Amino acid sequence: MPLNMDCELKKDSHDEIVVNGGSHGVFVSSANRNKLIIDTDPGIDDSIAILMAFQNPEYEILGLTTVFGNLHTKDATRNALLLCEIAGNPGVPVAEGSPEPLKGGRPSVADFVHGSDGMGHIYLPHPKTKKLDNTASEFLVEKVSEYPGEVSVLALGPLTNLALAIKRDSSFASKVKNIVVLGGSFFALGNVNPAAEANIYGDPEAADIVFTSGANIIVVGLNITTQVKMTDEDLLELKQSKGKHAQLLSEMCEFYRNWHVKSDGVYGIFLHDPVSFVALVRPDLFTYKKGVVRVETQGICKGLTLLDQGLKKWIGSNPWTGYSPISVAWTVNVDEVLDYIKQQLMKP
Repeated sequence: MPLNMDCELKKDSHDEIVVNGGSHGVFVSSANRNKLIIDTDPGIDDSIAILMAFQNPEYEILGLTTVFGNLHTKDATRNALLLCEIAGNPGVPVAEGSPEPLKGGRPSVADFVHGSDGMGHIYLPHPKTKKLDNTASEFLVEKVSEYPGEVSVLALGPLTNLALAIKRDSSFASKVKNIVVLGGSFFALGNVNPAAEANIYGDPEAADIVFTSGANIIVVGLNITTQVKMTDEDLLELKQSKGKHAQLLSEMCEFYRNWHVKSDGVYGIFLHDPVSFVALVRPDLFTYKKGVVRVETQGICKGLTLLDQGLKKWIGSNPWTGYSPISVAWTVNVDEVLDYIKQQLMKP
């Protein structure tokens, strides 16, 4: 059962999270909280999802790992450290990931979508905290090995760090609890070109490794996330709310919203990363198709994600044969997902 959205969080002397809602309280022992690592390239919508995650009492954020995508990796690391500080959790570890795709080369970054600072040109002060000495893939392997079967990963950028973790530890895929991926488009138009979504396009080789690794994976693509929008009216409601981070996010979203108007004719913003977080915490608000997903790694369809829906019994083998199926988000309860996100963002 979802927690009361008007709840107040406190810690008692036994390090339990106390959720006060009206005359009743819900106690979530720190030992029983779900363990989560967020692999991210923040990014405005990443920032929204990360701050939502920090406010969720059912999740313990073990750390953030950073990757290129919305901006270069070193800048993603700066923003991840800032977000931990803003959330009041400066002690949460941040491990910097790969600065380039598996095959090398300069990554393409989406500063035209998120601003040169990744946060809509609001230029916050530099963080006071420092990144870990460990790399992102080392951190992922370490934590998943420390808590086998308990750690979820929310992957909001290109999948380079996860592919490196799988290469580093052949048991990683079997030890991670699940991986929720923002990526792909699944029979919808991409956002880099008609074939590809940005996270998968950013490192298609890494995505193919992750999708065929045998891990328990849920993928949330553009076919889902472009259905969930905050309109100008929603953004005004957020700005006028008493949400803990409402004013900061409203400032960030001005740049993001203006890009959506120019690029998509949408007077508002798509909620790609927040919707993916909701798929982690409220999977009941989605339906899924299971099947093997492969990624095109070259040519004009580089980054294309293609799901075998199991509609045909193939004669002989093909590149989809022999791999474990993953879950692809297929439908979404738009109203309830949007309502959940808004309630989270407007909590004092």
